[in-house]
Amino acid sequence: MSAPSARPRDPYQLGHGHEHGHGHHAATGHGEGGPASKRITTAYGFWIFLLSDFVIFAGFFAAYAVLRDQTAGGPAIGGIVDPSRVAWQTALLLLSSFTAGLGSLAAARKNLLWSEIALLVTGLLGFGFLALEFAEFAKMIHEGAGPDRSAFLSSFFALVGCHGLHVSAGLLWLGTMMAQLWAKGFRADIERRLLCFNLFWHALDIIWVAIFTMVYLMGLVA
Repeated sequence: MSAPSARPRDPYQLGHGHEHGHGHHAATGHGEGGPASKRITTAYGFWIFLLSDFVIFAGFFAAYAVLRDQTAGGPAIGGIVDPSRVAWQTALLLLSSFTAGLGSLAAARKNLLWSEIALLVTGLLGFGFLALEFAEFAKMIHEGAGPDRSAFLSSFFALVGCHGLHVSAGLLWLGTMMAQLWAKGFRADIERRLLCFNLFWHALDIIWVAIFTMVYLMGLVA
């Protein structure tokens, strides 16, 4: 007499419906044992993108660390940078990260007006940061300290300029989010995009703190 075939074990009871009289409940597909929500998987995937971006910046930081003394007789960081301008840039970017956080709180409360105001202030602060950076680059190039002057300046423009390009992309993204939020409201997909934007903007803040410390602060006190 053959033994009854063993059924495969299903610890999460996925695919099993409600069985009357036995106290079993159907798996919802969410929560313990089920797949994560769309918001969590989107944030997880975006964190992977941010980590790949950190790896790119790590390469630029490494190049700058190696080439920082290769001035080829040209100016070093202490001779080309205005400390007050860098301080203003840092203050503007840190403040923009704070207002981006306020916008995230307003979005969580579904407050359209304050979400738009917070995003607008974030954008203006980011634009101010970029304007000061552009003025710094223009002054350096006008004084003959462009990226082709020495290996040090090439690595400086590559590192700081790459961060500036990220801020520019962030401002374009921010403007798009403001328009979508105004036209479509707090839809689930737009809330996920807002979450990704906030992660991106805070990541730029972290990278700038590293640039401020390694490039400007250490360069000025050396």
